[in-house]
Amino acid sequence: MISYLIWNGSPEIFAFGSFALRWYGLLFALGFLISQQILFYMFKKEGKPERDVEILTIYMVVATIVGARLGHILFYEPQTIWTDPLSIFLPFEFSPEFKFTGLQGLASHGGAFAILIALWIYSRKKKPGQNFLQIVDRIVIVVAITGALIRVGNFFNSEIIGKPTDSPLGVVFVNRITEAITQNKSGVNPVDFVEIKKDATRQVGQNGRVPINIYVFFNPGTQQIRINDFITFEVRGYLNLLDEFIDQPRSEELKFEIIQEQSGSFGAKISTMGIARHPAQLYEAFSCVALFIFLFLMWNKHKENLPAGRTFGYFMIILWSLRFAYEFLKEPQVEFENDLVLNMGQNLSIPLFLAGIFILARSYRSQPKTTGTEIS
Repeated sequence: MISYLIWNGSPEIFAFGSFALRWYGLLFALGFLISQQILFYMFKKEGKPERDVEILTIYMVVATIVGARLGHILFYEPQTIWTDPLSIFLPFEFSPEFKFTGLQGLASHGGAFAILIALWIYSRKKKPGQNFLQIVDRIVIVVAITGALIRVGNFFNSEIIGKPTDSPLGVVFVNRITEAITQNKSGVNPVDFVEIKKDATRQVGQNGRVPINIYVFFNPGTQQIRINDFITFEVRGYLNLLDEFIDQPRSEELKFEIIQEQSGSFGAKISTMGIARHPAQLYEAFSCVALFIFLFLMWNKHKENLPAGRTFGYFMIILWSLRFAYEFLKEPQVEFENDLVLNMGQNLSIPLFLAGIFILARSYRSQPKTTGTEIS
């Protein structure tokens, strides 16, 4: 029984010229929108000024984007600072042609550090004596749900992929294959559309290797010799290049057959092996949803009497310990991580986890507040 999932969803909702609205960007924005509504509810229940939520939202959005982007550059691509500094915050690329790309690369650890700094500044400027930990206690609840949506966006993008697995939870990410085959480089691409399906007639291999068929349907009038050359050279080149998703050895001949449909148009069936991987993005997304529920119920029990640092401490311990564990299931994001005992994500999670233990212990040593006036 073949029990893996083929993911061929497009990362784009729609495209207009060089601009494309992507699921990642939509889910990123939706995370902040949902978080803001939850904060409105929490502040109303605690009798706090709801206008403060709007100010906090601005701090959060700016800190998350700037911090996550700078974190990615500093932790994973420091060479960008001197090789292409404009790309750090410009959501465009100008070569080989102008294209809207969004910010390519965001690091959650960088976002976490920036959010803490932003909230500290907010607590200092908003009102003398405002308790920084009480603010963070509320913010981390909505950060969890935002993090879940961002990880779903990563899934749509087929990024932060997991290691190969023989588990029935394995996912074969093939949307990059579809994009490569259907891309129109010079207006002469003969492909109409592509479908990718499981092949139940062949045996599953080892280490996540699973049989798939790539069905390529060509535009009417495309000659068979053009189809043969397109598959032999161009499609094979894409499969070899995208070897993190497809296992098509360069030394082996690509197996395919060309079929003429009743309409007279041609299609081709290409037999190859996909690589089923842990959907690490979804593991983290589901964990973040569970963490949100846990923290929200904790807040709902105490509300303004919640001991300072209680949800913040639990958030730091649970989130970063899970992040540390999930990194064992992920492929390295950059090449230098191959030489590390622990990858960059794990090394950055350790101090945040330890900080969580300290904060949580401190919250249990201190007396719970009887009023919530400090965060008004």
